[in-house]
Amino acid sequence: MLAAERGAAANTLAAYRRDLEGAEQLVGDLTTADRATLARLGQGWAALAPSTVARKSSALRQFYGFLLDEKLRTDDPSPALPRPAPRRPLPKILSHGEVDALFARAELEAAGDRPEALRLLALLELLYGSGLRASELVALPLSAVPRDAPLLTVTGKGSQQRMVPVSRRAREALSRWLAVRPDGARYVFPSRGKHLSRIRLFQLVKELAARAEIDPAKVSPHVLRHAFATHLLEGGADLRVLQTLLGHADIATTQIYTHVDAARLVALVNARHPLAGGGRGG
Repeated sequence: MLAAERGAAANTLAAYRRDLEGAEQLVGDLTTADRATLARLGQGWAALAPSTVARKSSALRQFYGFLLDEKLRTDDPSPALPRPAPRRPLPKILSHGEVDALFARAELEAAGDRPEALRLLALLELLYGSGLRASELVALPLSAVPRDAPLLTVTGKGSQQRMVPVSRRAREALSRWLAVRPDGARYVFPSRGKHLSRIRLFQLVKELAARAEIDPAKVSPHVLRHAFATHLLEGGADLRVLQTLLGHADIATTQIYTHVDAARLVALVNARHPLAGGGRGG
């Protein structure tokens, strides 16, 4: 149902499967579980973060909703599931200086036109310059890159397509990479058998951060996507435009970046306001 009716991506399907199988390991057959049985999951999940418990409970609620719709059950035991109220953490962001340092290192390494360095520069430009998800970037087909128009056609979550702009810098980096890219593959970033994996992209970005003398723990493909969104918002981008660029189905997901920007403004006031020192004198 998730695949056929909602167009859920393979990663989403795998996540639902893990959550359902994990719950079944704790309490037995989910299709026949009653409320008392499901209530035991709270104890089994006690050591997990509230956000993880909320995700697992959501998967099970949708599972029981499916059983009801299909008339495989006549009752819904899901009200017995834990309902934590997770506080959504603010996304990690990079400063403009840290982004500049990453690009400076990537450009320095790409100056010799080594294919690996050109590929990394193109990946970096699309992560930060277009805000692509890691899964969208590694699976980008060659057909999505037009010859002239400064836009990419990206297939995101739920198989939804959107157009994202490609900066002049990113077009140049892509052009340099495509000139040395192996022929015959259907993906922009091919690898053995298919395309570059998300795990390998994660490794490449962290390795670049270390060479740029930035703590690798601060940097990931998703952090670069957050930086794209935050820095656009700082520059005056409209929230609805940002929603479209990021491929968010719900504006509430995009609004997290208003909190990031607000946090930055509070820090700025605390650091620079005349009264920040605790008095009016000076």
